[in-house]
Amino acid sequence: MWCLQESPSAEFVCAMEDVLDVYARPYDAQRPVLCMDETSKQMIQETRAPVPAAPGQPERADHEYRRNGVANIFMLGEPLTGRCQSEVTERRTKTDWAHFIKQAVDVHYPEAEKIVLVMDNLNTHAKASLYEAFEPAEAKRIADKLDIHHTPKHASWLNVAEIMLRLLAGQCLDRRIGDFATLVAEVDRWNQRHNRSAKPVDWQFTTDKARIKLKRLYPLFHT
Repeated sequence: MWCLQESPSAEFVCAMEDVLDVYARPYDAQRPVLCMDETSKQMIQETRAPVPAAPGQPERADHEYRRNGVANIFMLGEPLTGRCQSEVTERRTKTDWAHFIKQAVDVHYPEAEKIVLVMDNLNTHAKASLYEAFEPAEAKRIADKLDIHHTPKHASWLNVAEIMLRLLAGQCLDRRIGDFATLVAEVDRWNQRHNRSAKPVDWQFTTDKARIKLKRLYPLFHT
């Protein structure tokens, strides 16, 4: 469900139109458009081994379980190809985010002139976080490769990475996963399967449509 402003907001519509214009750009390998988001996963350890499925009988698991901590999952998605890169981390600090972005710059998109990065306004999602993790020269090198566009506050639905996280949640995380190592392995396998058959995201919401459908969010003025 969309979570929108209750009243007109120039700040909101300005950021929204900026992101929508980014999504309207044609594919450019030198300036790939990427969306970044993150989610958490509670690890659940079984206290008894599940009973395997048998003919006419589904797998059965005991209702009791043991909580085994919470992990973070970073998601980086490319709308125009549908491909994504996921990484499981123990935390989601500024340093964790910085290292994830460094991977994008140096490993996943090393040939790109500039990475156009769409993400929300979480306080860790900023170039300043790079300076928490790396020496100044290295932080500046990575920062200079980024063209960042933040979604408006209360508009996470504008982040295509959310779509990819929902796919991950429905296809991989919708069950008990007992420990960190298993979660890393399962997310990695999902990522590989997804990318083998990835298709572009069919994003249809444009600035022109926003000015009609969300007209109430635009400030009124008189000439």
